[in-house]
Amino acid sequence: MTDLHQLDVSALAAMLAARQVSSVEVTQHLLARARAHEGLGAYLALDEAVSLAQARAADARLAQGERAPLLGVPLAHKDVLVTKDFPTTAGSKMLQGYRSPFDATVVARLAAAGAVTLGKLNCDEFAMGSGNDNSAYGPARNPWDTTRVPGGSSGGSAVAVAARLVPAATGTDTGGSIRQPASFTGITGIKPTYGRCSRYGLIAYASSLDQAGPMARSARDCALLLSVMAGPDPDRDSTSLDRPAEDYTRGLDDPLPGATPQRPLEGLRIGLPREFFGAGCADDVLAPIRAALAECERLGAVLVDIALPRTELAIPAYYIIAPAEASSNLSRFDGVKFGHRAQDYTDLLDMYKKSRSEGFGPEVQRRILIGTYVLSHGYYDAYYLKAQQIRRLIAQDFQAAFQHCDVIAGPVAPTVAWAIGEKTADPVAAYLADIYTLPASLAGLPGMSVPVGFGRGGMPVGLQLIGNYFQEARLLGVAHHYQRVTDWHTRAPAAV
Repeated sequence: MTDLHQLDVSALAAMLAARQVSSVEVTQHLLARARAHEGLGAYLALDEAVSLAQARAADARLAQGERAPLLGVPLAHKDVLVTKDFPTTAGSKMLQGYRSPFDATVVARLAAAGAVTLGKLNCDEFAMGSGNDNSAYGPARNPWDTTRVPGGSSGGSAVAVAARLVPAATGTDTGGSIRQPASFTGITGIKPTYGRCSRYGLIAYASSLDQAGPMARSARDCALLLSVMAGPDPDRDSTSLDRPAEDYTRGLDDPLPGATPQRPLEGLRIGLPREFFGAGCADDVLAPIRAALAECERLGAVLVDIALPRTELAIPAYYIIAPAEASSNLSRFDGVKFGHRAQDYTDLLDMYKKSRSEGFGPEVQRRILIGTYVLSHGYYDAYYLKAQQIRRLIAQDFQAAFQHCDVIAGPVAPTVAWAIGEKTADPVAAYLADIYTLPASLAGLPGMSVPVGFGRGGMPVGLQLIGNYFQEARLLGVAHHYQRVTDWHTRAPAAV
C-alpha cells in the first residue's frame, strides 16, 4: 500500500488487528519515508534491523490472536528519552554516540504494549529551546515551510508527525515543549499533570518541570498513547504520582454529563484569561482561536472571562527556576564517567573546562551560567527563592480561576512559527514566545494544543486547553468533540 503513512494510530491499529497489513510492511514503508525526507531533520537515529525485528515480534503476537491498541504500530521517541537499542544524544555533542543500558519507563511501557520504535527524533540540546534550532545536529524544519522552525524543544517529534513520517511520537514538555511545536506544525499534543508519566530515563533539564507526553494527529491518538505511558513508577521515580493508570479513550465519544450528542459540550465553562487575549498576541493567531471558541459555543460550551494576573511573571520565574535546576542536573556531564571528554588537557580542572566548553552548545552554556549565578551565595534568596514564591502564586491564580470555569483556553504562542535563525541573536525574544505555556508548566497543570486553523503565511495555529490537576480525560474529550466537527487536525503540508 502506498498511502500507509496517511493513516493515523487508530486506523493503523484497526488494520493491523484485522490482519489487512503487517507491522513489517508499515515499518518498512515509514523507514523509506524517513530516508526520503532526511532534509527535514526530524530523525537523529534510525536502525532498520532493530525496528524490523520489533515489527516481526509484533506480527507474531498478532498472529497468535493478541490484540492491543498499539500492537504493531510504529512510533518514534524524542532524543531525551533514553533507549537501549538506539543512541541517545539529547541533541548534544556532549552525548554523541551514547548508548543507554536501559529504556526510559515511558519507552518501556510503549514497547510492552507492542509499539515499534522507528528511531530517535531531533530536539533542542538538552531540551533547551523554543525552535529546535539549538540542536547540535542541525535544525528540524517545519514541513509547512522549511525555512521556519517547527517549535521546540520537541521539534523533531512535531515534524515527524506533521510530515507523515510516523503516526505519533513522544515528546517532553518543560515550559511548553510539547504544546508549542504541536501548535507550530498543526498536530495535537498533550502535557499531562506533572508526575502522571514517569521521568525515569528522561534526561533531566529541570526536574520539577520536565514531563513526557504524546504528540499525534488527533486527541483520540493522544489518548491511546497516554493510556499506556501514564501511571505510577514508585520504584524508579519518586516524583511519579500514586494514581492508577487510566484508559483515556473510554467515554471519549460520549457527551458530557447532561449534554446531548448534538451539543456534547453543553454546560462546559471555558475560561478565557484576559492576559492571553491582549495586544501581545498577533491578530492572525487570535482570529482562528476565536473561530475555534465559537465552534465550542455551538457545541454547547459557555465562554467565561477570567484573570490570571501573574501571567507576565511566568517568564522571569521560569527562567530562574529552570536554569537553576539545569545547572545542578548538567553538572554530571564533566567528561569523567560518560559523555564527551576533551582530547588535550593539562589537569583535572582543565579537563572539566574543556570537556564542557566543547560538549555544550551556547544556549546550554547560557542557561547553566544563569542557573549557577542564581544559586550562588548571596543570590539564592533574592532570585531562586523569590521565583519559587511567585510560582506558588501562579498556581493559586489557576485555582482561583477554576472556581469559575472547567477548562481554560487561549493561544499557545503569540505568533506563528518564525524563520530559522531569526531569534538566535536575541534569546530573550525566543523566551518571550513561551508566555502562554509557562504558567501551566510552573503550576504542574495538564495542557494541550489542538490545531484550529492557519495564520500568516499559511502557518498552523493551535488552541491551548488547560485543565485542573488530573483532568487529562476532560481536555482530551473537549478536543475530541471539537475535532469530530472540524478537519484542521487532518490537514497535511502539501510537500508531503
